[in-house]
Amino acid sequence: MKVLHKNGEITVSSFDEQEGKKAFWHTSAHVLAQAVKHLYPDTKCAIGPATDNGFYYDFAFSFPFAEENLQVVEEEMKKLARESLSLQVQTISREEALSYMEEREEDFKLELIQELPDDEEITFYRQGDYTELCAGPHLTNTSPIKAVKLLSVAGAYWRGSEKNPMLTRIYGISFPKAADLEEYLQRLEEAKARDHRKLGKELELFTLLDEGPGFPFLLPKGLILKNLLIDYWRKLHIREGYVEISTPMIMNRRLWETSGHWEHYRDKMYTTVIDETDFAIRPMNCPGGMLVYKLKPRSYRDLPIRMGELGLVHRNEKSGTLHGLMRVRCLTQDDAHIFMTEQQVQDEIRGVIRLIDEVYAQFGFSYEIELSTRPDNSIGSDEEWELATKALTDAVSKMGKTYAINEGDGAFYGPKLDFHLRDSIGRTWQCGTIQLDFQLPRRFNIEYMGADGEKHRPIMIHRVIFGSIERFIGILIEHYAGRFPLWLSPVQARVLPVSDKYLGYAKEVAKQLQKKGIRTETDQRDEKLGYKIREARMDKVPCMLIVGEKEQHSHTVSVRWRDAPTQEQETGEMSLEELTKLFAQTGYDIP
Repeated sequence: MKVLHKNGEITVSSFDEQEGKKAFWHTSAHVLAQAVKHLYPDTKCAIGPATDNGFYYDFAFSFPFAEENLQVVEEEMKKLARESLSLQVQTISREEALSYMEEREEDFKLELIQELPDDEEITFYRQGDYTELCAGPHLTNTSPIKAVKLLSVAGAYWRGSEKNPMLTRIYGISFPKAADLEEYLQRLEEAKARDHRKLGKELELFTLLDEGPGFPFLLPKGLILKNLLIDYWRKLHIREGYVEISTPMIMNRRLWETSGHWEHYRDKMYTTVIDETDFAIRPMNCPGGMLVYKLKPRSYRDLPIRMGELGLVHRNEKSGTLHGLMRVRCLTQDDAHIFMTEQQVQDEIRGVIRLIDEVYAQFGFSYEIELSTRPDNSIGSDEEWELATKALTDAVSKMGKTYAINEGDGAFYGPKLDFHLRDSIGRTWQCGTIQLDFQLPRRFNIEYMGADGEKHRPIMIHRVIFGSIERFIGILIEHYAGRFPLWLSPVQARVLPVSDKYLGYAKEVAKQLQKKGIRTETDQRDEKLGYKIREARMDKVPCMLIVGEKEQHSHTVSVRWRDAPTQEQETGEMSLEELTKLFAQTGYDIP
């Protein structure tokens, strides 16, 4: 495909490449806007970017646009794509741009233009009878858009602020082949069936209540799942030489000014006043770790110090962005901060990557790495940013791994490597991160005594593996479709008595297995066995233990496995001792 840039340059990129996808979906968004303007000329256009999975456009309609309107818009889009409209780009003056949008009464576009610097190059892209304010890039022609589907309609505040008008957002997807669209829609249906919000409710893992929007309630089974992840995390980190700390959730404004969060992250922070002093609930754990480091003198012999913290953080996310466990206002970060000498940087980065390798492989995830570079609001010198960026790229390259570059998306204090894991149905999720930081050690004036007897400034790594444990739970629910592996299942076995006559024996079986550390529960309901088996399957319980007269007499259980490939393999009578050995062989404990 040919891609047109705002400077008029034309490059060639395939749909499989990031630039190609962005141009393809960005052009599709313009086709959507053109179709809407054809059908509903008095509609006002706002913005329409490409996203990671398609595109959307925000409109102000003069009537209540709904899902049933999508089909007619979609058909108009297909018609425009078939017309093989060429795209041209032109640069115009600020005055011309304002005049053009004023004439068409496009208030949202006018606002965008008015906020541009006076010397800003303003570019417009034109396709047929539609012209759009845009920085591109785009396809040179609409003809490659062979398959398009408008997916949903949602409300969205203009520029994400509740103070602004509510607009109608139309989401869509498009592909160069109809077969690609069909495959995508099949994956979408599969994703709906795996929706962690739906399964989380059905499996009694978590709930979201109006009394705490964005603040998830973990239910008993969900907390078991979280604690299993934490126990696994602790086991690995003890092995890798980490120490664990816990620091306060609320600290005063002075700390956050020192760290830079008050200036760079203030709009995401919850604040309060204590004893007439400003305090903030932490959005990050790192400043607390800095204070712990400073508690006593440190020597080069102490380094590296690997300091972990499972810290509960709070972030003031906009209500429109909240989504189950994936985007919340309260989350547990599996943070760690590594303090090291310059000579130790490469080894420590590689050590974290190896740990991420191990953890993601345990859950069946592959991953891709993205290097995020210096943002506009950064702190620190050019030299420090260059050193930090080179350290990250060298470490990745020496491990034989590849990475993509995400320009300008680093943390304000340093560049980072983001790890995008790929789940069982091909979706990617950003979870792990490694951030290299020269800035906070300076801001907090932390030091160590070197072998030369002089004071030196340590270098610092911020890193997470799960990212947010709550979000990771949401990803796991969808990855496994609720069918967690045995070691991670909140309930590993359920005892199903044939009738109330055998309830006493069922409880005794459950008690014996619980003593062996197998998470077991008993179905005590006065229901038929077939109903209990169906319920256990719906609840994704890995092992069902049926007990009746024969089992009670012989002190055995009849076993059915959730994941047995055939009926012959799923049923078997065995003693509790044999069952316990089988559980041990299968791996019911934390790996």
